[in-house]
Amino acid sequence: MMKLKNTSATLFILALLLALPCAVEAYPLGTVEIVNTGNAASETITVWGGGLQGADVYAGVYTFDKTAGTGEGKLWDNGLVTGFCTELTETVPTITSKYSVIKLQDGPVPTSFLGGPMGEAKADYISELWGRFYNSSWASEGPFTWKQNSQASAFASAIWEIVYEDLPAIPAKWDVTVDGTAGSGGFASKWVDADLANSWLHKLDGTGPKADLRIFSFNGSQDYIAQVPEPATIALLGLGGAFGLFGRRRNAA
Repeated sequence: MMKLKNTSATLFILALLLALPCAVEAYPLGTVEIVNTGNAASETITVWGGGLQGADVYAGVYTFDKTAGTGEGKLWDNGLVTGFCTELTETVPTITSKYSVIKLQDGPVPTSFLGGPMGEAKADYISELWGRFYNSSWASEGPFTWKQNSQASAFASAIWEIVYEDLPAIPAKWDVTVDGTAGSGGFASKWVDADLANSWLHKLDGTGPKADLRIFSFNGSQDYIAQVPEPATIALLGLGGAFGLFGRRRNAA
């Protein structure tokens, strides 16, 4: 009987340890306090997906006023912060709200519609899409040309295609005009430069540069994808390397 109890305790501890990495990954990396101040390059398109059916939405860059942050939230300076919506059914924050900063693969929140977070594979696609094709001029002060607005809306449509569709067998199967997922999932759009969005998606083969992205998440308002500012990304990579070197030295000792 004692041996059985010890075995049960061991199995419980192992199960707990296996669950810990998931719990740590989903844990907020920090917070940002933001309020929506409008849109940069963007235009209205019609979408089917994420719980919407033929709804007109703003597709493109959203702008925010950031007034405070903790943890990784301090990587963004207070003032203007920009991002892309990753969640179609919730609304923009009209009052200053404290958003959690989470890993890209852990969003959007709530995860109930997708049956869970987007996961690493979709996050990798979005990181490569951003690394290859994002144009910082879309987030400038404006005014914006029709081409910038069209490009930014195509980029938003490509993000939603990745978030809401099942992963295709090959990137050439992405299509922002066709809902290719059975049931309530999937995504389709109209009045968008689909040729441009699809051309970007079809080039995502895992060999391109990948942007360092986070999700600003607030259960009750839209979640947004934001790029970690470059100097902060370099610092984070350096910190990771320092920890790795420290670990190797300890092991060698």
